[in-house]
Amino acid sequence: MINFKQLWTRKTLIGLGLGQFLSLLITATGFASSELAKKGIDAPTSQSFLNYVLLAIVYGSTALYRRQPLKAKWYYYVLLALVDVEGNFLVVKAYQYTSLTSVMLLDCWSIPSVMLLTWLFLKTKYRFKKITGVIVCVAGLVLVVFSDVHAGDRAGGSNPRKGDILVIAGATLYAISNVSEEFLVKNADRVELMAMLGTFGGIISAIQISVLERSELKSIHWSAGAALPFVGFALAMFLFYSLVPVLLKINGSTMLNLSLLTSDMWSVLIRIFAYHEKVDWMYFVAFGAVTIGLIIYSGGDKDEHQDPAIVDEDAERSKQDEEANAGSHSKGTVAESS
Repeated sequence: MINFKQLWTRKTLIGLGLGQFLSLLITATGFASSELAKKGIDAPTSQSFLNYVLLAIVYGSTALYRRQPLKAKWYYYVLLALVDVEGNFLVVKAYQYTSLTSVMLLDCWSIPSVMLLTWLFLKTKYRFKKITGVIVCVAGLVLVVFSDVHAGDRAGGSNPRKGDILVIAGATLYAISNVSEEFLVKNADRVELMAMLGTFGGIISAIQISVLERSELKSIHWSAGAALPFVGFALAMFLFYSLVPVLLKINGSTMLNLSLLTSDMWSVLIRIFAYHEKVDWMYFVAFGAVTIGLIIYSGGDKDEHQDPAIVDEDAERSKQDEEANAGSHSKGTVAESS
């Protein structure tokens, strides 16, 4: 049975609201990438470059003003930036080969990847219901792949299967990036994380652009129609990157990735009403599977891996209604998971 009093807490509502705002931002980046792909612009690293520059300027200046030493080793941020840049590259590149809807749906591959990584490295424990929910979500993912094979060129891209492979590879890198960010934001500092990610991400992107995309950028006929998707993508990504650490600290990586599943539904609305494209019937079956999996996951037991400050807050409230020995047991669990 689902305990709705436990579900509708302030923390849960903030997580859901913030998660849906992030979902809309991801949909906006997908829309911008799809628009650029339709114009024949193939510069995935260049799209993300401006985002990293904004992060470096805004958070880097804040970090310099603080004049505090780094709380984590600088080479951790280099590795994180490399994974993040390549994850963005693969997913944005996929828009050249497959549809907006497929990219959004296949992103749910990051959910089982995040769960595996948090279980291995952050010692997060997941109950049976949560695992069942994720399995159902992955079943929806498999349906999308079959839908692209079945629909062929109606899927909205030149090579849907190649696009699907790129998205799954990119989603795996996203999972590594999300789990790493969750660890760093809980053990280091959010401003430091964003500043270092922006700085090293910008450097790595600039090198990659000079090697892979220099000729592509020269061939672009710059106009408002070409520049606006670039700027829109960068601004949406900047807001997304700025708010992701907040949700990671409150609810963790799995909640973030589950919240982003609703971007699939926004992407279908864009595809139907903005692009006037046909959607294969298997997409709707996939939507049903993803939605059911999300409901099952939400109805499962809570993750044991939570932010210690939040858990302590909850423990203080529960002390008024619980016995002393139960309260001390809760504290012991928090210390152990930390």
